Amino acid sequence: MNVVETSSQGLKREFKVTVPAAELSGKVDSRLAEIAKTANMPGFRPGKVPLPVLRRRFGQALLGEVLQETLEAGAQMAMEERGLRPALQPKVDIQSFNEGGDLEYTMAVEVLPTITPTDFAAIELERLRVAVDEAEIDKALQRVAEQHKRSVPIAEPRPVQSGDVAVVDFEGFVDGKAFAGGKAEGFHLEVGSGMFIPGFEDQLIGREVGQPFDVEVTFPAEYGNKQLAGQPARFAVTISEIKVPAPAEVDDELATQIGFPSLAELRNAARQEMEKDFSAVARARLKRELLDKLSAGHDFEVPAGMVDLEFEGIWSRVEEQRKAAAAQPPAEGGDEAAAEPDPDAGKDDETLKAEYRAIAERRVRLGLLLAEVGRLNNINVAPEEINQAISEEARRYPGQERQVIEFYEKNPQAVASIRAPLFEDKVVDHIVDQAKVSERSVPVEELLRDPDDQPEAAGGEPQAG
Repeated sequence: MNVVETSSQGLKREFKVTVPAAELSGKVDSRLAEIAKTANMPGFRPGKVPLPVLRRRFGQALLGEVLQETLEAGAQMAMEERGLRPALQPKVDIQSFNEGGDLEYTMAVEVLPTITPTDFAAIELERLRVAVDEAEIDKALQRVAEQHKRSVPIAEPRPVQSGDVAVVDFEGFVDGKAFAGGKAEGFHLEVGSGMFIPGFEDQLIGREVGQPFDVEVTFPAEYGNKQLAGQPARFAVTISEIKVPAPAEVDDELATQIGFPSLAELRNAARQEMEKDFSAVARARLKRELLDKLSAGHDFEVPAGMVDLEFEGIWSRVEEQRKAAAAQPPAEGGDEAAAEPDPDAGKDDETLKAEYRAIAERRVRLGLLLAEVGRLNNINVAPEEINQAISEEARRYPGQERQVIEFYEKNPQAVASIRAPLFEDKVVDHIVDQAKVSERSVPVEELLRDPDDQPEAAGGEPQAG
């Protein structure tokens, strides 16, 4: 095999490879000889099939295998001889090949850049600390109580008001016929919650206990049951009781209700959970600060093909978000001010693509840098670490743990998506251990404040590795 470099521009390399016909033929003959040892064909004893017969039967298939292996070997030889590492799969273009003749092909490939990491000991970082005080725990427990609020009967008889919990019996009819799923007894409905078909709850307001009445509504066009979608319906309704919501008390009874032996245990669990959450936010802030400084301190050429792939992933998510936004109904009453501000608003696609391509280039550069730091320092993710992460992921799907684990067992790309953040975290920890890290206590509001509003929101930093 003869490999000649024909072009070298930046990270792009081109090669011309020539493989003599005799080399290809020899590899095919070697394969045929192996097959001949055990070949079993009608009319011949096992292992005694003549090579010409085997060549007619298997020759083309074997030649295809030999060609594929030869192309891969040519790429490997070109890289190893020159001490290069490919960034992406080489692009191969066969120039000349006829059975019995030489194989000639060209190969274009982008290689990884030479990266010299900066002195991490010179990096200064700030880790934010938040002390979880009793007031924060009180707020958290109050939110828990709100989630477990109960309802109590009204003190004096009166008609239903918005915000009440009406205990209702109802049965629905379309074209005079009852339909499946349209009947219930003793159903607790919070009036004004929007739980039922639009218009249903409004017609309960002003009604009294024990007086049957009809509610007439029309099922929304997008209703899940296609047989009912867009259909007018009548519900025969009777209110058996009116209640008012009452928040649960933050006491031992609430703690017991949600699985803790006492309020003290619940408070302790709340404290630990908040400390864990704040620690995760503080780490994310520290990591973002580190990545910003690494990005500012390293300016090396990155493979254009890798940037293209990253940009395509970002832009596809942007377009998905646009489609999802277009499918959403307008805000209630047309209140556009209530919606989250769109950082992309008012920008044309050309401007947006330039911004997102810059983000893609930053991600690729950081990903390559972190990968190189990991390589130079022999940072690896052990199989047991990956298995533990997969087990944690499986626990997020109660009852489907086995299916989740089998999915990862059958999908190497999915395993790679688990490995990548583990590797990145280990590299980040390695760098942080060398950096100068100061600590500062801050209030919760400062910790949770978004440090910036860059269009990076289309996706986080890259996963190296």
